[in-house]
Formats: sequence, C-alpha cells, structure tokens
Amino acid sequence: MATLFPFTAIVGQDRMKRALILNAIYPQIGGVLIRGERGTAKSTAARALAALLPEIEVIEGDAFSCDPAQPGAWSEDLKTRAARGDEFKTVKRQTRFVNLPVSATEDRVVGTLDIEKAIQKGEKHFEPGVLAAANRGVLYVDEVNLLDDHVVDLLLDVAAMGVNTVEREGISFRHPARFVFIGSMNPEEGDLRPQLLDRFALCVDIVGIKDPQSRMKILERNLQFESDAQNFAEEWTKYELALREEIAEARLILPDVKYSTRDLAMIANLMATMGVDGHRADIVILRAARAHAAFMKRTNITEQDILLAAELALPHRMKRHPFHDSEQAMAMMSEKLQQIESQMEQQQMSEQKPQDGKPQNAQAKKVNRG
Repeated sequence: MATLFPFTAIVGQDRMKRALILNAIYPQIGGVLIRGERGTAKSTAARALAALLPEIEVIEGDAFSCDPAQPGAWSEDLKTRAARGDEFKTVKRQTRFVNLPVSATEDRVVGTLDIEKAIQKGEKHFEPGVLAAANRGVLYVDEVNLLDDHVVDLLLDVAAMGVNTVEREGISFRHPARFVFIGSMNPEEGDLRPQLLDRFALCVDIVGIKDPQSRMKILERNLQFESDAQNFAEEWTKYELALREEIAEARLILPDVKYSTRDLAMIANLMATMGVDGHRADIVILRAARAHAAFMKRTNITEQDILLAAELALPHRMKRHPFHDSEQAMAMMSEKLQQIESQMEQQQMSEQKPQDGKPQNAQAKKVNRG
C-alpha cells in the first residue's frame, strides 16, 4: 500500500484543513468543495484526511459498513439476517477513501437492483455501488465540475440524508450512506451551476502560497517525501496520532454541544444582514459551529465558532460581495456580529425596563433595595 503524504505536514491552507476536519467530526454538515488552481494540495489533503480518521468497527462481510452499535440504521440485508437469528462477528478496519471518477454513471454510484430475479424468483438482489463502499468513510470527487450535474445532485442529496434509496419497477432498496463528501475543482475548467454550488455545505477557495519561506518549506517537505516516504511519514506520526485523537474526542463531545436562542438569533441576523438567499447557510453555520466547539473541547458555541463557520459557509453563496480576502471577510463579519449583539442587548434591556420607574417583580425590588 502506497504511503500517503501526512495531513499535518501540509504547509498552510488552514481554511481547507479546517473545513475537512469539521466535516470529519460531523459528516452531517454536508461536505466541502475545494476550489483552486493546480498544485495547491487539494487531492493530497483529501486522501490524507481519510488516513487520519479513527478506525471504525464493522460487521464482518457487510458490504455497507453498517455501524454494529446502531441496528436501526442497518441495511435491509442485515435487518433480515438479524430477524432470523444470525449471529454477527465485528471487526475493526481503517476508514475507507473512495475516489469517484468523473465518468461514473448513476448506476455505478447508487448500485443496481436485479429486476429479473425479483420478478422470476421473488428475490430482492442488490448490487452495491460507490455509495455503499463510501458509507462511514470519505467520498472524493476530483474535477467535480466535470461530473454530470444529475450525479452531483444525487450525491449531495444522499450526503444530506445519510441514506441511499434505489427504486426500480416498484421495487426499492435502502442502505445507510453517511460519508465525508469532498469535491475539488479548478475554476479555470468551468464552474458548477449555482443550484449545485449552494448544495455544498462549505466551500474553500485556495491559491498558491506567496510567502517565500513557506514555499521553501513546501519544497523541502516534498523532496523529503519523494526521497523516503516511509521515513517521512514516521517523522509525522506523533502529529497525525494527536490530531486523530482530537477528532475522535470531538466526535464524542459533539452530541453535548448546546446552542442557545441567542446563538440562533445571531446566525439568523448575520445571514439577513449579509443578504444571503435561502436558509441552508443558517443550518450549515450552526452545524459547523457546533463541530468547531467540539474540536475546541467545549460544549457551548461562541461568536468565534460562528465566525469561523460563516467564513467557510458563505464564499459560494455571496452574490454581490464574494470574499476575496479572508481576513477582510472575517473583520467585516466580526463587526456585523458585534453590531447584532449590541442591538440584541439593547432590545433585551428595553424589554426588561420597568414601566414608570417601578420594579416589575420581586427580584427587581430586591436589587433596588440593595
């Protein structure tokens, strides 16, 4: 098996790495689109992420990599076997990285039902596709802008729902399909339709690093990797293991990350102020903010979590003022959030202000007497 360039050894491109890590922590975010010129580590980062993810427990011989701890989400095959009393053996394996070619057809992606067997023998036979192989793993599409629009739409649908349903001639088959969806593209080769762009939860626009010192570091690391990939990977093992543990811990913390009505109001007000169409961005920002809070080992989200999530969720959704400069964008959003927070505080104070100077409750009286 070929040695992969370590994720933690990639120089710079912090926003891209952050977007990938957040999706690894919380795949329900809905995937990430990486747009950039050639040679900016797009595919390297995608492959390295899969190698970084913790091992998963699966049922031996299961083509859909179902989670043994969640029988309610099992495929129809497993549920049928469990109903007749079959015993299952569980094993651990590395998270899969599935690379989808741009020439892939719908049948290759979703899988196929054998209609002839179903009609003649009454048996439901399903041939798993790419989505079955990608369940609980990473699904990567390079040059996603060259993939058939219908297939891209289908992938985004399944990524959002976490279930793949195949229907043919009145016969249907369902299986879990929850994965980290990563698409990459070079805008010079054409763009995705706006409707498809919006379906990607997060988007990162990356360019080659200009700083000479960082470019020299990139050159040195690549030469070291080409000279002795195994030894280079071993040198970065402790950093890879540390990040792997952080991701695993964040996955455990995530269900406990809470959000308040105030957080929702801040996100909604920010999106309205920025003139973002639709409501998908609001949901994406909340999910990404929760994932970032979990990564920071917190159970509550902060303004910084919201800002970092918005930076990743808005570039492909802003029609009038695209974010060409990340620092400028963050500063602008931070200023808007502060204005929103100030307005909310003023409104709250106004609602709590006593009428005619008289305290309205016992607590207010106590404070006034103090």
